Amino acid sequence: MARIALVTGGSRGIGAAIAKALKAEGYEVAATYAGNDEKAKAFTDETGIKTYKWNAADYEASKNGIAQVESDLGPIDVVVANAGITRDAPFHKMTPEQWKEVIDTNLTGVFNTIHPVWPGMRERGFGRIVVISSINGQKGQFGQVNYAATKAGDLGIVKSLAQEGAGKGITANAICPGYIATEMVMAVPEKVREKIVSQIPAGRLGEPEEIARCVTFLASDDAGFINGSTISANGAQFFV
Repeated sequence: MARIALVTGGSRGIGAAIAKALKAEGYEVAATYAGNDEKAKAFTDETGIKTYKWNAADYEASKNGIAQVESDLGPIDVVVANAGITRDAPFHKMTPEQWKEVIDTNLTGVFNTIHPVWPGMRERGFGRIVVISSINGQKGQFGQVNYAATKAGDLGIVKSLAQEGAGKGITANAICPGYIATEMVMAVPEKVREKIVSQIPAGRLGEPEEIARCVTFLASDDAGFINGSTISANGAQFFV
C-alpha cells in the first residue's frame, strides 16, 4: 500500500511542489490550505491531490482535519509541516498581534500538526517528520524578529522529536530554504530581487522543486539514519 503523506500549506508555492513530488514518488498525498478555496480547487483539479481546509494555528481544527484525512486515506506516515505566514515589521514597530499571529501559525502550528499523528507513528513503529524552517531562522533577518524566532524554534522541535522518536522508527528533520522563486518572492520589485540574488553565491533564486527533492529524500526509507538534521538549501548564502 502507498504511504500517506500530509503537507500543510500544500496547495501553493513550496508546499505545492512538495505535494506534487511526493505524489510522483508514489505517496497518497493530502494538502492543507487556510483560506484560498479557488486556488486549492485549481490545485486539486490539476494534480488530483486532495486538499483540506483548516488553520494550522488552531489545535482542534488541526486534530479534526487530520482525523478526516486519516478516515479518507489511512494513517499518516509522513508529515511535512510547511504552513507559514509573515507579518513583517521592524521590532520597534511590531505589534503584539503581529508577534502572536506568526508564533501561532509558524511555531504552535508545527506542534498542532505533528502532535495528533505522533501516537499513531509510535504505535506503528514508523514515521517521517519534515519541518520547513528558513535561512532566516538560522541567521535572523531585519524586520522579521517574529518569523525568525518561529523558524529557529522549529529547529528545536525537530532536534527534540528526533531523540524521542528514534527508538520508535520515527525521524524528524528540517529543511531551511534560502530565497526561492515562489509567487511571493517573484512579486517583490525587480530591484529588490536583484539585491537578494546578489547576496547568493549561486547567482540565482532556488526553485521550489529543489526543496521538494530534499523532502522526498528525507521521507524515504533511504534516510532512516538521518535524524535531527537540518538541510540548508540556500545556494551557499549562509552556513551553520
